[in-house]
Amino acid sequence: MKIAVETRSARKDREIIEAATAAFIAKGYDGTSMEEIATRAGASKQTVYKHFKDKETLFSEVVESTASQTNDVVESVTVLLSEAKFLEGGLQQLARQLTTTLMNNELLRLRRLIIANADRMPQLGRSWYDKGFERMLASVGACFQKLTSRGLLQTGDPRLAASHFFGMLLWIPMNEAMFTGSNPRSKADLERHADASVEAFLAAYGVRSK
Repeated sequence: MKIAVETRSARKDREIIEAATAAFIAKGYDGTSMEEIATRAGASKQTVYKHFKDKETLFSEVVESTASQTNDVVESVTVLLSEAKFLEGGLQQLARQLTTTLMNNELLRLRRLIIANADRMPQLGRSWYDKGFERMLASVGACFQKLTSRGLLQTGDPRLAASHFFGMLLWIPMNEAMFTGSNPRSKADLERHADASVEAFLAAYGVRSK
């Protein structure tokens, strides 16, 4: 198997993006300077400008990089909602994974930052939504369609059912975190919430025994 080797330039891009992510989360967009990002990355300001032409471009890269991290979550949806895994409790496993992943404190802080800058950089909010949440919603909806066709769920509109699934999982804990500035819930509490959401979802969309 051929292993991809990170080039020097790609490594520096990654280091700068990681430093910028930490700086933006800590001080916000307006409070962060390219000089501070360079210091955090252990590079000169000239090097940062060589890789990214301005702060807005770098912020865009931070958003794109974080949105792409949902790839692993999307892949887990397909695995956990296969027919065999679904019958073994895959929906509960998925609910727990989604809740704990999306309620990660760093991700929540970046989400607030994107929302705060949505008016002046709407394309970044759209990119975050399309490549993150929208992809997960589409993936779950497609899996619900397959499970419905195999008689394991009852969903007249699989996409709407996916919306209900995410709504029950995230509406309360996500809004609580957005308005309070932190995630006050423990992992155990989030998992109990996820389990209760799955129970309610299957009461509405599960196949009832005759």
